[in-house]
Amino acid sequence: MSSRRLLGRRAALLGAFALSACGLEPIYGAKGAGKRLFGKVRPRDPDTYQDFSFNTRIAERLGPDEGAVFDLDYRLSIGVVAQAITQEQVTTRYSLNGTADFVLKDRNGKALTSGRVSTFSSYSTTGTTIATLTAEADARRRLARMLADQVVTRLLAASPDLPET
Repeated sequence: MSSRRLLGRRAALLGAFALSACGLEPIYGAKGAGKRLFGKVRPRDPDTYQDFSFNTRIAERLGPDEGAVFDLDYRLSIGVVAQAITQEQVTTRYSLNGTADFVLKDRNGKALTSGRVSTFSSYSTTGTTIATLTAEADARRRLARMLADQVVTRLLAASPDLPET
């Protein structure tokens, strides 16, 4: 075995030992604080198909809300921005800029954590009308799912400070 390979293995083992010694635990581990959220977060009822995609992704990441003890209130905002414009002033690509403002509350309505996340998605308009409408709908669905992923990441980061239920 080469000395570089042996050194790499030793560094990896020392790194793993250092992390375990510092008290860090995986959020999804057996004793992880993420267990405080799984199956316990109920997002507000959807109003739009973007909300539906958002709620679906929350349920995929945090489990069904059958035993919910937390309510997730949120507001999605999506802006459309022209990105690629031809010399003939025809827009061939749009960007969807999205934000999600969220508040996690207990069943008494007390806010436990809140925040804002943002991201973007885009779609092309160079095909037929049906292709463009389908591309826009898909970009909106992807945007809502990405925003939901970011919200879940923020909730998991805040989970050690949430009350145990």
